[in-house]
Amino acid sequence: MWVFVVCLTALLVKLGHWIYTQTNPKYCNGKLPPGSMGFPIIGETIEFFSPYSLHDIPPFVRKRMARYGSLFRTNFVGQNVVVSTDPEVNHFIFQQEGTSFLMSYTQSFIDIFGQQSMLSYHGMAHKNLKNLILQLVGPENLKGKLMYEINEVTRRHLHSWARHGTVDIKEATSEMIFEYFAKKLISYDESKASRKLRENYKAFIDGLISFPLNIPGTAYHACLQGRKNATKVIKDLFEERKKSTTPHQDFLDLLLEEVRKEDKILNEAIAVDLVFLLLFATHETTSSAMTLLIKFISDHLEVLAELVKEHETILGSRDNEDGEITWQEYKSMTFTHMVINETVRLANIVPGIFRKALKDVEVKGKFKFLMITLTVFD
Repeated sequence: MWVFVVCLTALLVKLGHWIYTQTNPKYCNGKLPPGSMGFPIIGETIEFFSPYSLHDIPPFVRKRMARYGSLFRTNFVGQNVVVSTDPEVNHFIFQQEGTSFLMSYTQSFIDIFGQQSMLSYHGMAHKNLKNLILQLVGPENLKGKLMYEINEVTRRHLHSWARHGTVDIKEATSEMIFEYFAKKLISYDESKASRKLRENYKAFIDGLISFPLNIPGTAYHACLQGRKNATKVIKDLFEERKKSTTPHQDFLDLLLEEVRKEDKILNEAIAVDLVFLLLFATHETTSSAMTLLIKFISDHLEVLAELVKEHETILGSRDNEDGEITWQEYKSMTFTHMVINETVRLANIVPGIFRKALKDVEVKGKFKFLMITLTVFD
């Protein structure tokens, strides 16, 4: 009996010591900001992933700001994290990109977006991938063909929406943007495809912000399955295109050209993950921003009146009211750009980004980040 008591006591002491070290990391040496590491193993993950109003500060962050201030420590998805909501600190972090801090993501995000995605690359590799994307959506393309195509697609869908009594803005804009960029990226037409790529993206998105428990029945598992199915469609398109001699004049042609180069920066796995990430980034983030834009405008009718006035002035100065939009007209939309910028400010659809400290960094003379992931909330 006494052996059992001793073993149980030792186990409880060991467990208590482990919990203490988790909630008071040794490496902080009294320098990390205040905060809590939450429960053993799961930390504060459950509360972090709790649903909240999209265009507001997450309750998880707001609650800790009130208790600890603009800098606090926590733990979610198995990772110790320092959260910063301090504008001065955030500016300092961005200025030190590549020297004291490096772009970083939790392992669960890397698993979701792919081991070969842009999120995993830094330095020249990341710059080269970004330059490839700029060939698709860079300023020169925007001034030319891209702007006219987007204008035509938007007009067509607006006419279609006008025939309905009500329209789900988020769903309708998401469908519109996905349709356009899927064709622009990989010449994909959902209406003609046997395997529905967008359906798999919907499953992926529904579980994107969820507790990372990969077992059947969970949102996270459905998310990973959606990703798996979507990348299978993209891989099959790659294989078909490799056998084709007909140019499609899309982004996939450019990627295949890069993959075939002797001094290539791409392989097929990176190219597939890049297409997957771009399809997500273009339609999901933009449709969310557009939905909130409509909401904000409908809440402030004086803004709507000013927008109508600006655009009627532009139309009135045309020789042909139904003519194509020009770059000069786009640049003249001063108030429109102000409304868009204010929407992005109020409803940042990516409120937090991850950085990792590469070395000991002292902040404001009292806190120190020691090789720890930093989440910046703006």
